[in-house]
Amino acid sequence: MKPKTKNNKILVIHGPNLHLLGSREPQIYGKFTLKDINAELQKEAKQNGLSLEVLQSNSEGDIVEKITGSKYDLLIINPAAYTHTSVAIRDAILAVSKPVIEVHLSNIYKREDFRKKSLINDIAIGVITGFGPLSYILALTAAAQFLKSAAKTSK
Repeated sequence: MKPKTKNNKILVIHGPNLHLLGSREPQIYGKFTLKDINAELQKEAKQNGLSLEVLQSNSEGDIVEKITGSKYDLLIINPAAYTHTSVAIRDAILAVSKPVIEVHLSNIYKREDFRKKSLINDIAIGVITGFGPLSYILALTAAAQFLKSAAKTSK
């Protein structure tokens, strides 16, 4: 049975080039689209009693603005290429003090050396990498469990 977490809002951010899923390097990322992932996330969120807001942006500034200017309880982020380079996104996450789950479609630790360094993983409650679109569903399931547990602890 799925955990029920009422009135919690999850912000999902997809970083640069993820709008190209389905056509971009299908040997690495598969043939599914971002629309497919978002539809599955919405379905899963509804089953878990969660509210979901989704953003895909190629702009580091837009991502920072969304992290710092939105109301949400937990962030699921696939920073994509910004994983390895963006101190600004890291600082935004630290500034809002919200729990974050880092997600990657491919296993970044089995790729080029420069992709093995994440500027976010040490401030995330968890990292899910290498399961394709399932990475996002696993992150959403973990988010629901985390928020449910946090709600029990705060009572």
